[in-house]
Amino acid sequence: MNQELARIPVERVERAILLVRGQKVMLDADLAKLYGTSTKRLNEQVKRNWDRFPDDFMFQLTRHEWDCLRSQFATSKPQRGGRRVPPYAFTEHGAIMAANVLNSRRAVQASIYVVRAFIRLRELLASHKELARRLDALEQKYDGQFRVVFDAIRKLMTPPEPRVPRMGFHASRREG
Repeated sequence: MNQELARIPVERVERAILLVRGQKVMLDADLAKLYGTSTKRLNEQVKRNWDRFPDDFMFQLTRHEWDCLRSQFATSKPQRGGRRVPPYAFTEHGAIMAANVLNSRRAVQASIYVVRAFIRLRELLASHKELARRLDALEQKYDGQFRVVFDAIRKLMTPPEPRVPRMGFHASRREG
């Protein structure tokens, strides 16, 4: 196996997996980097093999979705040399198909890491659901005195809302 790929931790691939439209996806730029090619080349190959990428394999982000992601990642704006079109988002199956249309040894090897990352996230999600199910069963079994404990556990299981800091200059308010 390629030495570069052997150094890529599955966690790094997992961090590149995003939740968009209720689906776990990887953006074209992240896939291209992992597959050892340019985003332009990846998208060219996808367009040449368009019939291999149905909507459940790949979709293009809307301008609004891309603006929201761009603000989270603090990437450059189109006027400053950044992307001019929203990226493509690839599901697990789309990522594998992209490796196949690139037809490079590195892409095929890297797709194994991508699949493992998707599988690991699926397993984590399943264990989270199992924990929630067990908690519900315990809550029904015990009376109201433990309600506070169960509510606290549920709160810990809920991911925090992402806080988006306000950008730009903000004048301070004077008291008085």
